[in-house]
Amino acid sequence: MARRGRRHAAAVTGADGAVRPWPALLAVVALLAVADPLPSPLHDDDIPRVLAFGPWPPPLQPDPSSRVWGQPAAVAFGRQLFHEPALSANGRIACANCHQAARGFSDGLPRGIGLARGDRNTLALHDLDLQRWYGWDGANDNLWAQSLRPLLDAREMGASLGHVARTVRDSPALRSGYRTAFGQEPGTDDERVAVDVAKALAAWQATLRSARTPFDDFRDAVARGDREAAARYPQAAQRGLALFLGRGRCYTCHLGPSFSNGEFHDLGLPHFAEPGRVDPGRHGGIRKLQASRYNLLGPFNDDPTRSTATSTGHVALEHRHYGEFKVPSLRNLRLTAPYFHDGSAGTLREVLRHYSELNEERLHADGERLLVPLKLTPQETEDLLAFLDSLNEKPARPQ
Repeated sequence: MARRGRRHAAAVTGADGAVRPWPALLAVVALLAVADPLPSPLHDDDIPRVLAFGPWPPPLQPDPSSRVWGQPAAVAFGRQLFHEPALSANGRIACANCHQAARGFSDGLPRGIGLARGDRNTLALHDLDLQRWYGWDGANDNLWAQSLRPLLDAREMGASLGHVARTVRDSPALRSGYRTAFGQEPGTDDERVAVDVAKALAAWQATLRSARTPFDDFRDAVARGDREAAARYPQAAQRGLALFLGRGRCYTCHLGPSFSNGEFHDLGLPHFAEPGRVDPGRHGGIRKLQASRYNLLGPFNDDPTRSTATSTGHVALEHRHYGEFKVPSLRNLRLTAPYFHDGSAGTLREVLRHYSELNEERLHADGERLLVPLKLTPQETEDLLAFLDSLNEKPARPQ
């Protein structure tokens, strides 16, 4: 690989915790070309960006807003609740109906269906502890509030606070699970019990960490200076990664170990949820967030210091937020089709076509302008697809 760009004198911490100087890492990338018939497209300036995508997996991140976060009894109770249809108004819909493990905890539909057809694609549930905002519009600032929402939404599970609380009190199994998780019987305050149910659901969902991928192996090989292991990463994926970091500038939104900045952007997609109805995106989400009793500024935050509520307290509603939607993670994309907030792209090839042929007239005139049409060649499309495929979990080894 021909090295170009500025030199780096700094060091980096690898996946094993060891600190190594840049020259050792540059040598690995430079030597990739020796093992491959074509020169690697990666340059030394790409290395810090590559390393910033890991290491993976990270440990569970703390959430002081929930007193049972990370506690095994609450995790077990949350898993039980996730598969419990009695929590829904009709007694037939569980969280697991729409969040299926084999589909990355999504449902494979363009738009979710509970008691009624929804407006948006069902988001995957892995790596949720790494997020700051939840839902396509960020209407919740914590995972337990996001877990409560579908229980109460008339289009999804359609329950009430009273129904959720009574279901827990009346079921011997759920009552026992609550007692073990929270150290007390479910009391007479329906809202408090329902919020606790959501906190247990959140405790379990937070454990759903996506597995390592071929890209993670490549990233770690570069970090530790392992030439042989780094050279196993396919040339096509390397070219796609170089485009992702270079002309495509995809890393400006899809950054960090989870490949998402967790924020909201206008992608030039239509705003219509269906004919005659518009989806306001982040604009509507901020309104819901500010009005919610379950945000981190509200009475159900178990952290008396409100240490995690700073962002919520400073969110400002602006016109540019209209039609912005959350940047999803790129991990395990193979499992979570269709794509975009409205499920309008059935394949990743269609997603890349959207960015290649982007209609700039659909983008905000008064907001950020991060996107330009990429005008991808057929080869560049294939290379990007190879890179995105390397972000999927490795197949399990035969037993």
